[in-house]
Amino acid sequence: MIAPAVVYIIALVGVPFFLAIYYSLSDVTVGSVGMKFIGFDNFRYIVGDPTFLRSLKNTFIFAFVSNLLVVVLAKILALALYRDFRGKWIVRFLILLPWVAPISLGSIGWLWILDSIYSVINWSLRALHLVGPNTWPIWLGDPQLAMISIITVHTWRLLPLATIIILAGLTSIPQDIYEAAAVDGAGFFRQLFQITLPLVLPIMLVAVLFGVVFAFTDMIVIYVLTRGGPYDMTQVLASYAFFTGIDGGALGTGSAIALFLFPVLAASAILLLRVARRAEVG
Repeated sequence: MIAPAVVYIIALVGVPFFLAIYYSLSDVTVGSVGMKFIGFDNFRYIVGDPTFLRSLKNTFIFAFVSNLLVVVLAKILALALYRDFRGKWIVRFLILLPWVAPISLGSIGWLWILDSIYSVINWSLRALHLVGPNTWPIWLGDPQLAMISIITVHTWRLLPLATIIILAGLTSIPQDIYEAAAVDGAGFFRQLFQITLPLVLPIMLVAVLFGVVFAFTDMIVIYVLTRGGPYDMTQVLASYAFFTGIDGGALGTGSAIALFLFPVLAASAILLLRVARRAEVG
């Protein structure tokens, strides 16, 4: 019964994973007809590469800040959507829209919004006299603004999924608990911190796990908006592995960079699932 699932996992996960390990220990390049075993030379090379170290640092900043924003904003949105009001289904549809729309399409839209000449943000700020005539932010050309931009777009993309997951957790809480708390005189904040958050915590950690995996592995936003620039200042491990292994042709080095993601993701998944299990049991 599980044979098709096992074959599927081996074909789509196991084969590429072990192929990446094999490549990382060789000098294989794009277009080469042979390869030579070079041991851990690729790993020794990348740990001394300044761009790799910057990409590793950017990966953690990108994942931590975007997930923090997603969890806080998703919790606020889920609490707002949990209440009944007219037009709630339209609001839910609009919130879910960024997730169901193709990410490449959304990123191209953001590329126009953050354009150095046609940026609607800059023109709006100037029309509202919030910036001076000599001020014109280059959102994707300044290293700090570029990092803020890609974190903002990534947060915009993941927010609908996290909101739906947390909303599902809120609807699973029995109303009897809130009614009993109200009878005891518990206000909004007491119900929030003593009932809602503890009961929703396990499913919130599932949303965080999805967010961490996407933040570490997804490079579409960076590829479309900055391509790791300016000067590799927004490069993360996923994008740097792609540009090195595919665009640069160094498959062995690119595979070694990509494999650095595996222990980080495995440790994050184990830690979050253990915390979720403890919260659920408690």
